[in-house]
Parts: sequence; structure tokens; C-alpha cells
Amino acid sequence: MLMDRFDNTLNLLMFLVFTGFAVASFVIAAMVREDAYRAADKQTKKFWLILLGVNLALNLFLPGLLFLLIAGLIAAIVFMVDVRPALKQVMGGGGSSSDGPYGPYNGGR
Repeated sequence: MLMDRFDNTLNLLMFLVFTGFAVASFVIAAMVREDAYRAADKQTKKFWLILLGVNLALNLFLPGLLFLLIAGLIAAIVFMVDVRPALKQVMGGGGSSSDGPYGPYNGGR
């Protein structure tokens, strides 16, 4: 009985993490302009939207297929750690955390 509760809790936690990550990566991919993908020399926006959209659909409608969910999670991780930083750099969003809308903030110096 305790193991069943643990398994259910673990499954729910995995569902929430995988689905949340799938939603976040899909939304980020959808918000970036198509030309940024070409400028960053990455796959097309359509490619990433299809791949991440299928991942999201699998998470929502077929959560029992763990192998496919893990494959989709890997695709989302590749997008977030490889493609997204390249897109940010191409679009000019690669500055430091102290950069404001008109350049770096130097503390009034």
C-alpha cells in the first residue's frame, strides 16, 4: 500500500516535470522568429515546433509510454541547452544580468 502511494506520487511528479518542461520548450520555440533559427545555423523553426509539439502531445495524451517520453525529454533538453542559447545570442539577448534596455548598468559611475 505504501509502495503504491509512492509509485503514484513519483508518476505524478514525473508527469508534471516532463509536461512542464515540454510546455516551456514549445512556447519558447514558438516565440522566436524564424530567421533567428537560420541565423543561428540550427534546424528550422518548423522542425523544432513539430518535434516539441509531438513531445508535448505524448506527455498529455500517452503518459504511459515512458520510452517515448524520455526521448521527447531529451529533445527538449537539447533545445533548451543548445538551440535556445544560440537563438538568444543571434537575437542579442546574450548580455549579463546587469544589462538594461540601453546597455550595461554601471551603478552611476
